[in-house]
Amino acid sequence: MQFWNGLPAVPAGFGPSVVTLGNFDGVHRGHQQVLAQLVSTARARHAAAVAITFDPHPARIHRPDTAPEQIMGLQDRLRTMAASGLDGVLVMPYSLELAQQTPKEFVQSVFVEALGATAVVIGHDVRFGRGNSGDLGTMQELGKELGFDVVVIDEYGLDRRCSSTWVREALARGDVGTAAEVLGRPHHMRGEVVHGAARGRDLGFPTANLAPAATGFIPADGIYAGWLTDAAGIRWPAAISVGSNPTFEGVSRQVEAYVLDRPEEPVEAFDLYGQEVVVEFVSRLRGMVAYTGPEALIEQMRLDVDAARKVLA
Repeated sequence: MQFWNGLPAVPAGFGPSVVTLGNFDGVHRGHQQVLAQLVSTARARHAAAVAITFDPHPARIHRPDTAPEQIMGLQDRLRTMAASGLDGVLVMPYSLELAQQTPKEFVQSVFVEALGATAVVIGHDVRFGRGNSGDLGTMQELGKELGFDVVVIDEYGLDRRCSSTWVREALARGDVGTAAEVLGRPHHMRGEVVHGAARGRDLGFPTANLAPAATGFIPADGIYAGWLTDAAGIRWPAAISVGSNPTFEGVSRQVEAYVLDRPEEPVEAFDLYGQEVVVEFVSRLRGMVAYTGPEALIEQMRLDVDAARKVLA
């Protein structure tokens, strides 16, 4: 898959193509259906399948104080989109200047002139251009004027229409099962393993602590069963803690994973520090609780590990 950061990166004379556009945060099942239709339509027309997305999320430009937390970072978004069979992704650096383009200016410069689009695949609720003034009807009118077809699809739905908002709502309450159902895969975070306070090691449960800069929506505080994939691509079963660990004072909120089947000592045989890892959340085992002391916490951690092992089996 080709990746272009901004219009100037698109090769001159590119096309023909079939295109779609969206934020694609989470690349959930609704997004996957759009991308599958895009690829299918492009193959039938012997054209390139190209998705257009934005970075940063438009909400971070227009309302930074209330912009939603992103489900996944750009790196994972592009990687997941690539898995759909796309030929290219154009990432448009989002700015107030870009936001001022009229629907026609945007479609003509990006779809037609840069990408040579012969067809556009979109959902019924598409919005684009200055003030989100462009909609499905606008796109159909522009298609007739500028010479491309418009393919409209109904997005995948479960109990309700799949959306990034639904995924965030589920994760915010720790319901990683519902999030996985909407996403079509377990939710994950990606980040570097950094040194923490070493409390887990002192208690007999050494954990891999994700750096604060880790990407991905942080689920509600609690203990989860899940997986840790290391830099070598090995996927380890894990018990994952999200929160500030109320048993100890002065601990900031963090995400840390205890690998269940880690190799025996020496510790150097399993050193994750400095590695970029992926942590997947499969099931929430319990909420975060303050215990009377380390002994009670250790006993509960043993129970958590047993529960995680049963879930992941």
